[in-house]
Amino acid sequence: MNKKLFAPLLFFSIILNGCATIKFDFQIETGKKSESEIFHELLKSEWEKGIERNPEWASRLGDNRFNDKLNDASYETILNRQEEAKDLLEKVKKIDRADLDETDHLNYDLYLHGIQKLIEGYQFLSYLMPIDQMGGIQIGFAGISNYMPFNSEKDYENYLSRLAAFPTKINQTIDLMKRGIETGWVPPKIVLGSVPVQIKAHFEKPINESPLFKPFNNFPESMNEETQKQLTEKMKTILTEKVYPAYESLFTYFTESYLPVCRESIACKDFPNGDSYYKFKIKSYTTTDKTALEIHDIGLNEVARIRAEMMDVKDAAEFDGSFDEFLIFLRTDSQFYFTSETEFLNAYRTICKRADAELPKFFGLLPRLPYGVKPIPDYQAPASPTAYYYSGSQEAGRAGFFMANTYKLETRPKYEMEALSIHEAVPGHHLQITLAQEMENIPKFRRYGGYTAFVEGWGLYSEKLGEEMGFYDNPYSKFGQLTYEMWRACRLVVDTGMHAFGWSREKAIDYMLSNTAKTENDVSVEIDRYIAWPGQALAYKIGELKIRDLRAKAEKEMGEAFNIRDFHDVVLGQGAVPLNVLENHVNAYIQSSK
Repeated sequence: MNKKLFAPLLFFSIILNGCATIKFDFQIETGKKSESEIFHELLKSEWEKGIERNPEWASRLGDNRFNDKLNDASYETILNRQEEAKDLLEKVKKIDRADLDETDHLNYDLYLHGIQKLIEGYQFLSYLMPIDQMGGIQIGFAGISNYMPFNSEKDYENYLSRLAAFPTKINQTIDLMKRGIETGWVPPKIVLGSVPVQIKAHFEKPINESPLFKPFNNFPESMNEETQKQLTEKMKTILTEKVYPAYESLFTYFTESYLPVCRESIACKDFPNGDSYYKFKIKSYTTTDKTALEIHDIGLNEVARIRAEMMDVKDAAEFDGSFDEFLIFLRTDSQFYFTSETEFLNAYRTICKRADAELPKFFGLLPRLPYGVKPIPDYQAPASPTAYYYSGSQEAGRAGFFMANTYKLETRPKYEMEALSIHEAVPGHHLQITLAQEMENIPKFRRYGGYTAFVEGWGLYSEKLGEEMGFYDNPYSKFGQLTYEMWRACRLVVDTGMHAFGWSREKAIDYMLSNTAKTENDVSVEIDRYIAWPGQALAYKIGELKIRDLRAKAEKEMGEAFNIRDFHDVVLGQGAVPLNVLENHVNAYIQSSK
């Protein structure tokens, strides 16, 4: 999973506020600007506006101009930006697409579509739910130092300014939750049990053990001791008088006022106008017009197909027992689990190095930015998925990271590690996302934006590609790959089941346990993720099936002319795009070969 650390409204606002890196030098005799010039000036100004308004995002991208500020998350600002988005839509519509340079047609279409989807989503007040078990200020803020520079006294002062502004952002977050209660936009109570623990972890630790204090344990050598001492004293004062009390106020409000009134229901359809909301989420995440029922049926068919493959692998393992007994064996036998976090992480690193060596056989273009493997932070791990990818930045001098969950190692089986590494690192998320960020020929809103069906569809496609790369060479690791594929197929069934067809949380858990070798802890965390993020889990299988279908078509129609490296470069060559746009690109590639 490509971890989304931002609220949906902010994420889409960032995507929309883009600018181009392409520069045109048109000579117009009349002195009038061309439509392409007007379009690119608009993209540039909106990107700059978005960066200034979202300073935390700017820091992640390596733009350090606003490192002393935090995002304004106030309700009033949200409403103002909604109105501005409507004005922006009118500006974009005034640009004559027919007069644009041909290379800008897709840029225009994607930009216009993004604004329209953003505005369509305003009818749903999901931005009034700023916290869940996987995201929110109680998770995201503690890692803010990970994407800031600490090379000078000014860098540390910027960081202190952000910490001093933290109480304001906490108050803004609480205000949004209060408005959510008033309007009926509150999360299901069942998934929020870990949130109080997440909040409490930030104000119960001694100051020098706080994740926020980390930069003050390693000052640059060029900084004199007196300056270090002064900065450290400031830091302790801000944490003691501002940050810790702000976390405490959030804890008190969340436990005493918010959690008790959250929804008992888990279904998306039980939000205000919930049926329409779920349809909107399905279309947004899958970039298709498929209905919940169509997706549910696709899932059932995929589960049956993968189940048959799993039975073949069980037989190849020469296991003398039923399928259910085989699952119990995989979940409980000690041979499949590490007892040391160091050994566990090193095993992931070894798999990643093996994958790195295979990439040139399958890709003509590879990213420049490296990646690493490290554990998910302790305060976040219990409610986090098995792993996720944390994108890097060349501009910020920060590598990408495959984040592995080391919580409860007895629930992290060895046989799933190859598929998971390939999905999160290479040739999955790190390769695809970094290649997009390094593209100089597309606007920034596309380089740093994304479509979940494409991004996660590629990750799942990559898992299958791992077999061609020489992985899954024993029955257990092959069963692990099938377990992950089955997991994504089951998602189509349980997500639609819970949000559209009245399934209980327990029914969804039982369905997943009966069809995959994943442990009960993993399954429970995953089901709660689907409850909190309706529709997101549908994108993986829908995207993967489209990429596989397009590859099969290319192989059939191109015959001996088919080249796997060329095909992958075409799929990844425009960054993340909606699935219908991807299909157009691949069809053009097939036709060009003829």
